[in-house]
Amino acid sequence: MIEVRALTKRYGEVLAVDDLSFTVESGRITGFLGPNGAGKSTTMRMLLGLHAPTSGDAFIMGKRYRDLRDPMRVVGALLDPKSAHPGRTGRDHLRWLCRGGRIPLKRADELLGRVGLEHAADRRVGGYSLGMCQRLGIAAMLLGDPGALLLDEPLNGLDPQGIVWLRDLLRGLADEGRTVFLSSHLMNEMEATADHVLVVRSGRLVADVSAAELSHRAGGDTVRVTSPGARDLETLLPASATVTWEEPDTFTVTGVPAAAIGDLAAARGIALHELATDRMRLEDAFMELTARPEKEGRR
Repeated sequence: MIEVRALTKRYGEVLAVDDLSFTVESGRITGFLGPNGAGKSTTMRMLLGLHAPTSGDAFIMGKRYRDLRDPMRVVGALLDPKSAHPGRTGRDHLRWLCRGGRIPLKRADELLGRVGLEHAADRRVGGYSLGMCQRLGIAAMLLGDPGALLLDEPLNGLDPQGIVWLRDLLRGLADEGRTVFLSSHLMNEMEATADHVLVVRSGRLVADVSAAELSHRAGGDTVRVTSPGARDLETLLPASATVTWEEPDTFTVTGVPAAAIGDLAAARGIALHELATDRMRLEDAFMELTARPEKEGRR
């Protein structure tokens, strides 16, 4: 489990993270979403002790990062895929980390195979593509077999096959009971990957819900209705419904589920020629939640 309590980070006049609180549960994949400059990377860096908070606290498995006795065995992180020394080979980079974390050196070769880099193990990292660097970073993240995993934009540079591979890997890790916390700007992939989402805007939390609930809160599903009695059916809808007419016998409506519309039509004997739900995508819900301009002075 990861806990953030009233976390705030200020850089001079710039308020990057503003009284942020949330919990990331174990056993599921939690997506961390927000526009560029919303405070996602800063929050992750404070979780890992790389930035000191102005106020508030952050805990991984109940402890501050600095208080973890064997941090690599508790938390693994991928924040910068280009952090490895370009003059080292992939194998040497992982072995160097193993020595620092008191982890058997054979673990390096195990992870190189798991991430699909065994063919490039003896090549210098400076010659790796971005996708290969992401895979190496994932191997480094897993060296200590940690229970908590933090990934900042891990999909960048991966080809479609690599994205599916990473999605399956993270799903398997979450199913093992690990805490998986990742940020990404690729909404379609987050929709396919995340069980739960945290959305931040201007350093503040604006949503802490399941992916499905986010869509509902940000506008919900749209129901398309076609009926020869469409005008009569509209008068039966509750005042909370928002109706948009497309043709004389066709309208779309939000705020009322399709089943309720079908029940109303059946009760009044109104024939329905079409009753279809168009579910709001996570990307649409995210854009709606974050559409308002950020306050001046934040980053």
